[in-house]
Amino acid sequence: MAVTKTNPGNFFEDFLPGQIIRHATPRTVTRGDAALYMGLFGPRFAVQSSAAFARAIGYPDSPLDDMLVFHTVFGKTVPDVSLNAVANLGYASCRFLQPVFPGTTLSTVSEVIGVKQNSNGKTGTVYVRSTGYCESGEKVLEYTRWVMVRKRDPDAPVPEPLVPELSDRVAPEELATAVPSIDVSKYDYDLAGSPHRWGDYETGEKIDHVDGMTVEEAEHQIATRLFQNTAKVHFNQHTEAQGRFGRRLIYGGVVISVARALSFNGLANAFHIAAINGGRHVAPLFAGDTVYAWSEVLERAELPGRNDVGALRVRLIATKDLACAAHPLKEPDGKYQENVILDLDLWLILPR
Repeated sequence: MAVTKTNPGNFFEDFLPGQIIRHATPRTVTRGDAALYMGLFGPRFAVQSSAAFARAIGYPDSPLDDMLVFHTVFGKTVPDVSLNAVANLGYASCRFLQPVFPGTTLSTVSEVIGVKQNSNGKTGTVYVRSTGYCESGEKVLEYTRWVMVRKRDPDAPVPEPLVPELSDRVAPEELATAVPSIDVSKYDYDLAGSPHRWGDYETGEKIDHVDGMTVEEAEHQIATRLFQNTAKVHFNQHTEAQGRFGRRLIYGGVVISVARALSFNGLANAFHIAAINGGRHVAPLFAGDTVYAWSEVLERAELPGRNDVGALRVRLIATKDLACAAHPLKEPDGKYQENVILDLDLWLILPR
């Protein structure tokens, strides 16, 4: 009997609570990756755009964009966790533990923390906690996500359901390591693109980020390959033509990065993401759709022992083919409006 040497990916019945997965392959992230990321999404935050700006306020160099780090760490998990996914459903308790600089090698380890078969018997939801490490073994990122995965055999036995309890908010005292101490006196607001500091934002304030960005097939494919995300739903039109939508889905990380880039217009000094408290991909995005975004300020928090920066908790909403002047979110019955595609709860870091 021949032994296959290829990896078909794990199906729902292959996951067991407590299972530890060390993912291939480590990825050294370079300035070239940072430039390509900027070319794909257009983020303009000064600390990540300018080494001179970053050094002036106390960084040793310009750090990598937080979402480039997140997507790289996330991409490592795909062949083992979500190669056979129907959809990535949501995130919780994501902490950016320290800045990551060009030349860093990232690797990922995941633990299965929950499983629950769906009522159709053909799919199930898998919960994993993934941790990103640099080459020295230090943690740089940790997060929980849940993903709907196909079963290989609908009749295969599965473990008893286990749904983990997930926090709805990362505590502000856990955010301080996301950024080093900075010299606010050297922070140039003209070069950063906005005069608005941490104290200028009020709880309940809503910000229409105004601009829109149409996502094209080619750039989606390049972006997803950049993160070494191999999920079939993003790449294989031959198989996806037979699926629910009849076409490939845009990787949810692309939606997050586009929305984050658009948020510069209104939150230009929110130069780091410290945490993703939670979030979900509400609806799919397809090539040719145009993404818009708006934010609502949920909370403003001081960081213990820090008078240079503060944390702003923001709900970032992305829509497709719908401008956000009216801040679209939900219908009176509590269901998301038709064009809403992303609902993300973030802690952002701003100078004080």
